[in-house]
Amino acid sequence: MELKKAQEIVDRWIKEHGVRYFDELTNMAQLTEEVGEVARIIARRYGEQSEKESDKTKDLGEELADVIFVVLCLANQTGVDLQQAFDHKMKIKSERDRQRHQNNPKLK
Repeated sequence: MELKKAQEIVDRWIKEHGVRYFDELTNMAQLTEEVGEVARIIARRYGEQSEKESDKTKDLGEELADVIFVVLCLANQTGVDLQQAFDHKMKIKSERDRQRHQNNPKLK
C-alpha cells in the first residue's frame, strides 16, 4: 500500500470513528509513548534485558503499526504528503549514501 493511501485510510477512520484528531502536541506525546513500547520489546526480546512475563505476549508488529498510525495522523494534521516526502528522502539517501555503508569497515 502506498503511503498516500494509508494517509487517506487513517483520515477516513478518524472522521468516522475517532471524532477528530488529537492536537499535534498530544499526538507527538502519543508517538513518543508508542515508540517507547517498541523500544521496550526490542530491549527485552532482542537486547540484554530480561523479558518480563507480562512482556512476552506483546506483539512487536502491532506496536510498530501503532507508531505508523500516529505518524500518519501527524502527517495528515500538518499537511505533509508522506509519499512525496519518503520518495524524496530515498532519493537523497541513495545519492548521498551510495557508497557510504559499503565502504564502512565496521559493517564488514
